[in-house]
Amino acid sequence: MKFRILIAVVFFLQLVACKEVVKDNTFDNATTTTGVFNYLPESTTHAVYEHTGYTLSYAENFEQAEWVAYELNDSDLKNVNYNRPYFEVDEMVKTGAAHWRNYKKSGYNKGHLCPAGDRKKNFNLYEETFLTSNIAPQTYEFNSGVWNRLEQKVRYWATKYDGLYVVTAGVLTPDLPTIGYENVAVPNYFYKVLLTKDKKRMIGFLIPHKDSNKPLYNFVVPVDTIEKLTGIDFFPELDDALENRLEAASDYKGWSF
Repeated sequence: MKFRILIAVVFFLQLVACKEVVKDNTFDNATTTTGVFNYLPESTTHAVYEHTGYTLSYAENFEQAEWVAYELNDSDLKNVNYNRPYFEVDEMVKTGAAHWRNYKKSGYNKGHLCPAGDRKKNFNLYEETFLTSNIAPQTYEFNSGVWNRLEQKVRYWATKYDGLYVVTAGVLTPDLPTIGYENVAVPNYFYKVLLTKDKKRMIGFLIPHKDSNKPLYNFVVPVDTIEKLTGIDFFPELDDALENRLEAASDYKGWSF
């Protein structure tokens, strides 16, 4: 009888020890997030959709994304020329993404938010950027001009600084002009927020929706400024002290223009 009691006590102690080890492992995984930094902004619409190559927060009232976020690495930037696919409605958006026909004869381009040029790792990723949840109305001059210059510079930085986290969209505010039968809003400003993957550099761009020949650094603003305009909290998973310091900075000298 005593022997059975002794065996039961030993078994109980082993069971408790095992539970403690599992708990410790779970805690470690939670604090490190398995080594992956959650770079996504907060969503003001609570309508977040994750595609293979990017994640977006859809703003139904404006029929476009309030932000599109993705990682950009050197491996994404291949020198290939894929056949340009047709734009398709994003069936993932539960409220219904705007149809591409809203842009027809509107005078506006279907302006990519996550550029097709940032997703050349394979054709499937490239094709995915042609979903209508990933576009916003842009004038031809803006889309092919200053916005295109910024997109090219972002690719340069992704290679130079060994990867970036990118968040981008139009600034969505009440009383914007609209196009099409679904009233797709036309932003007055577009923004990009960049964070190097080593979390040492952050920079924000706020560009009026018109062509400009000004140097890109003329459009650098503190990320705090973009947060106030959009109501979006960028990179909330950063340490608070680091986030506050990076988001308040407007010095672009740490970036190679």
